[in-house]
Amino acid sequence: MKNTIRVINGPVVKLGSTDEFKMLEMVHVGPNKLIGEVISISDIETIIQVYETTQGLKVGDLVYKTGELVSVMLGPGLMGNIFDGVLRPLKAIQDLDGAFIKAGSNIPSLDFERTFDVTIEVDKGVYLDAGMVYGVIQETKVIKHRLMVPPGIEGVVKHVKKSGPYRISDTIVTLDTKLGDYELKLYQIWPIKKPRPVLERLELNVPLITGQRVIDTLFPIAKGGTAAIPGGFGTGKTMLQHQLAKWSDADIIVYIGCGERGNEMTQVLEEFTKLVDPRTGKTLMDRTILIANTSNMPVAAREASIYTGLTVAEYYRDMGYHVAIMADSTSRWAEALREISARLEEMPAEEGYPSYLPSRISKFYERAGMMTNLNNSKGSVSIIGAVSPQGADFSEPVTQNTKRFVRAFWALDKSLAHQRHFSAINWNLSYSEYIYDLSSWYDNTLDPKFLRYRTRILSILAEENKLNEIASLMGSDVLPDDQKLTIEIGRVIRTGFLQQNAFDAVDTSVPLQKQLRMIECILYLYDSSLKFIERGKALSLILKTSLFDKVIQMKYDIDNESMDAFDKIKVFIDETIDSIF
Repeated sequence: MKNTIRVINGPVVKLGSTDEFKMLEMVHVGPNKLIGEVISISDIETIIQVYETTQGLKVGDLVYKTGELVSVMLGPGLMGNIFDGVLRPLKAIQDLDGAFIKAGSNIPSLDFERTFDVTIEVDKGVYLDAGMVYGVIQETKVIKHRLMVPPGIEGVVKHVKKSGPYRISDTIVTLDTKLGDYELKLYQIWPIKKPRPVLERLELNVPLITGQRVIDTLFPIAKGGTAAIPGGFGTGKTMLQHQLAKWSDADIIVYIGCGERGNEMTQVLEEFTKLVDPRTGKTLMDRTILIANTSNMPVAAREASIYTGLTVAEYYRDMGYHVAIMADSTSRWAEALREISARLEEMPAEEGYPSYLPSRISKFYERAGMMTNLNNSKGSVSIIGAVSPQGADFSEPVTQNTKRFVRAFWALDKSLAHQRHFSAINWNLSYSEYIYDLSSWYDNTLDPKFLRYRTRILSILAEENKLNEIASLMGSDVLPDDQKLTIEIGRVIRTGFLQQNAFDAVDTSVPLQKQLRMIECILYLYDSSLKFIERGKALSLILKTSLFDKVIQMKYDIDNESMDAFDKIKVFIDETIDSIF
């Protein structure tokens, strides 16, 4: 038979020549109906990658066609849940099958027995275009789920039910379309590798506020933007993504654990369930979706998990939400591509990765953006991807190709991590290309001084780096007092501003207004000390006081609402320096 398995090589299954399947079609493999995808068709053979373990498959087993692309079910019930790489609910699987996923487990993503209170927002005779909202559900305490007409569907409302409790599979609205009646239910199906359509891609001119000073002030990301977090083992990639998920001002978080350790996903699930969301006062899981494809899960499913998370994010973006994706880590995804490519006997490129690695990375990050949706609402998908280069070698292919397609690069430094400097973002290697795009927002919404202060801070850090090299060779005693001051202020910036305590209630997340006032105080200390030196006084006189330490401690001493307290810091600086005279 032409639909029987001829070769099994890990997650790669080969059939003979057949015209039964189409490219990228979802298929069911073997007696357990494992989920697979057609990735190659020729007149000699058809190749399928299987998203589940192929243990137990044998030559001669049948492969069944579905006629559909690899797709996921989108609807109410996703929020606050944890899924595997193909959007199967892990809690429901645990209740049914125990701690391990059974081969061919076919539990739907959404609970068909659960009822939702639907508020109908259309009347009979109304014309509905693609993307338009026909009902609203309060999915969690903080997220309203908008039921939308699927892309490609339009028509006049022929029948409509009253507001009330309904199940996922209930027909709420019937449309009279050119192709006949179309029933609108509480869910829709969408292929994971096909971007959801939009009306317009907008400029990225609003920052994603993270509460992390080194990011918000020095290397910001825009809503709808892309960022990479490269770093070796133990540099804090996962911890930083946890912080961004907890404190960023995105409406919804989609956290993708791609090839990571299972205990890290457990930590996310437990922490986010207990953590009170500072924006809403409710649990953080009320606006979070977890996609878990841990390192012991089938390797091919890592690719699916990335696209699954993207599709879910785009679905909520279409409702008008700002969604942030945390992908941890894209290196594990690239390693899965490399393994499957090797099993397909493709010609390897640099370090064994397939030659199409750059195009796959670009397709992933290109689905980010600020959009005008089909229903004229505005929403965004921001993508923050962790990269795990072996040996912290940023010249390896995944890091370098990621660098080509992202506009914010937050390079983690092992030496900073060993010094317990969090976030361990190296300010000499990192950059953000969003500064120009966001400049009008900073000037009009925050304060025109902000960008000038940022430029001065970066200039001092760059000068301090050069002076430290000289001091390490010749000793700091050879430096004049103004250069010694640069080194001291650099220390204040590093320890008092860039270093942040994730476990301190005040310092874990800092609003932009406080970040601005902190920079202002640091630069005020610098300018006042420089005037003191220019009058012929020795810097050592100031260093003997507690002035520099007082400024460093302001991140703990001043809470996030007491902006007036920074004026007292300036007064303290003036009084301390005047007392030396």
